[in-house]
Amino acid sequence: MPMSIRFADIIWPTERRYWLVNARVPACMLADGTALPTPVDAEGVVHADLLVSDGLLARIEMTRGEHDDGVASIDLGGRQIWPTLVDIHTHLDKGHTVARTPNVDGSFLNARLAAAADRPNWTAEDLRRRMDFGLRCAYAHGVSAIRTHIDTYPETAERSWAVVREMREQWRGVIDLQAVSLCPVDLLQDDFGDRVASIVAESGGLLGGVTRAAIANHGAPLHNIDALLDRLFALAARHGLDVDMHVDETHDPAAATLPFVARAATRHGYQGRVVCGHCCSLAMQPAGEVDRTLDLLAAAEIAVITLPTVNMYLQDRQASRTPRWRGVTVVHEMLRRGIRVAAAGDNCRDSFYAYGDHDVLDTFRQAVRILHLDHPLSGAPALVSTTPSSIGKFNRQGRLVVGAPARFIVFNARTLNEIVSRPQSDRVIIDRGERVTAPMPDYSELWDSETPSGSPA
Repeated sequence: MPMSIRFADIIWPTERRYWLVNARVPACMLADGTALPTPVDAEGVVHADLLVSDGLLARIEMTRGEHDDGVASIDLGGRQIWPTLVDIHTHLDKGHTVARTPNVDGSFLNARLAAAADRPNWTAEDLRRRMDFGLRCAYAHGVSAIRTHIDTYPETAERSWAVVREMREQWRGVIDLQAVSLCPVDLLQDDFGDRVASIVAESGGLLGGVTRAAIANHGAPLHNIDALLDRLFALAARHGLDVDMHVDETHDPAAATLPFVARAATRHGYQGRVVCGHCCSLAMQPAGEVDRTLDLLAAAEIAVITLPTVNMYLQDRQASRTPRWRGVTVVHEMLRRGIRVAAAGDNCRDSFYAYGDHDVLDTFRQAVRILHLDHPLSGAPALVSTTPSSIGKFNRQGRLVVGAPARFIVFNARTLNEIVSRPQSDRVIIDRGERVTAPMPDYSELWDSETPSGSPA
């Protein structure tokens, strides 16, 4: 039996036209309409040969064979190729502030207070440096589309969104960058709501909000929640904006604003145009209430983003007590209802989550474990690829599309089990047919803007 080639020994092509042969691809990551062999394997993976030509994916052949066309071939030995991935819920403006304003106890309350305390440091230069650092991390890991929520408060709105527009242009064609405004919904009631909607519209963004009061944690719905949501949806409709909200990020079952959001979306004709992130408390509510809420979500065609690493970090945290709950929403029940669900990275090295590296593959691997997205694994890759691409309307991202730019991740792994079992730190990123050689940014780039925790100022 011939010995399989070692991953480290593969010579990656420099030609403009070449075949990647003997590859394996999750069927859920192929473009709609791609003819599949029957059956796919137990993990939902198919064998494929991919032709790259002038930076584009020119052809996908589902039957293995020799290609007598004089084009160079690279034998992957049955290893997996994925499209580059989509991170549909992030906070690039908060990222990499953990050293200068740490969360003193890991709680949601102190996460919020630390973020507010750090916000005066967010000069244009500071935002630019940290956001660019995060984008370079994501790109090196194989991410090609990101949606970031942007803290949008009276003292920061114009400055932060100016940097967003700058970053989007700087990264155009490398990472598709979307942005969503973020502030408690009660702040949008007066003139500031008009100001936010205008800034977002000018920036080509989405209108967002948090379904809690400005001075409170998530809890029972505000007495005027319907009026607050009507105001938000009226602003969105006036400016032609889609909506993406933070909802019920707590273990408290009394926090039940998700049904209010769903009814508001239907009331304003926003079916299919609303995304809700977190929705943690739904998992703590009685089964009947869960069913009624899922009915409303399905009717309103609301998509849900689960943030498994951050929710597990923040939720059910009490000093000197082992957590009893993983912090996540009812993902399996949503999927059975046909509700679109994606997984995303959320915060990175800030007061809401002290760790992370903008690596959606890491998010995927942890999501499989936290959410039990296995046995079988076949549908799990869609949560970080085709589903968030569809939710975010990212054209041709997160899927293998003939005629689209050849943007791949090649793993030293033949099965999904192998991908989940190791961190895949040796993965190879292909961008427009060429291997990405850009190094991971060095933490030292941020050190002069930080005071490490426990060090003298």
